Amino acid sequence: MTRTGLREFLDSRRTSRPARLRLRIKNLAGDYGTFGPLFVLILAIAAFSVVNPRFLSASNLSLVLGQVTVIAVLALGQTLIILTAGIDLSVGGIAVFSSILMANLAVGAGLPGGLALVVGFTLGAAMGAVNGALVTKIGLPPFIVTLGTLSIFFSLNFVVSEGATVRGADMPPIMTWTGITFAVGDFRITYGSIIMLALFAYFAYALGQTSWGKHIYASGDNDEAARLVGIRTGRVLFSVYTVAGLLYAIGAWILIGRLASASPNIGVEYALDSITAVVLGGTAFSVAVVVCSARWSVP
Repeated sequence: MTRTGLREFLDSRRTSRPARLRLRIKNLAGDYGTFGPLFVLILAIAAFSVVNPRFLSASNLSLVLGQVTVIAVLALGQTLIILTAGIDLSVGGIAVFSSILMANLAVGAGLPGGLALVVGFTLGAAMGAVNGALVTKIGLPPFIVTLGTLSIFFSLNFVVSEGATVRGADMPPIMTWTGITFAVGDFRITYGSIIMLALFAYFAYALGQTSWGKHIYASGDNDEAARLVGIRTGRVLFSVYTVAGLLYAIGAWILIGRLASASPNIGVEYALDSITAVVLGGTAFSVAVVVCSARWSVP
């Protein structure tokens, strides 16, 4: 390299140093941006523990874990849908209708508890499949589809239940099993919380290590590009909505154990709660909304 070329190279390196620094900061923010909610959570825990020393007690943490279990399972299904640049507003309708159906089959129809659960899980997956079919086969926007099915599922819920709450004492033991606690040191953990953690571990593996999970990310990022490389995006979307419906039904089972009853008068706020949990969990909901709006906009 000549002296002139060396000087030009050093000048370019010197003048581009601020640009390189900005790029490094940008990459760092992109890599660790999802840790923002975690930092806020740690800060909130520290503040609450200072205000009230009993906040970090085993009894209080056990109570908090039990309270968030239902929403956490529902948010898992919502996460799958938001990753595909969609949204599901019918989460509460599917969960509550599944719980009412399982409870009424076990108590009113006299089905064994295990069989009632299987029927409830199947119904939840079927309701999710209805959403998926309307989105993939007919091409309706997920927001409109799930907003409509939300009203339908809640209406069916009141038709089946007739507005009556089914008591947990009248159900078979397996129906309320998820609400039973066991001791882990000073903590009291419910079996529903164990199911939640197992589901989180399984779907963390499925999304990160399987072709199905990679196809979900690809379809949500750019469905046309995913289709051109051979991914059956319609089948992927349909499977996501079906699996989400199954997760909502599992959440309904945990809900029965949590409340020791099946009530038709709850669940309206579950859509907002699950979306909030997804956002706080680090899923790029803002990107999903933009992509969803562009994908399903009418030209």
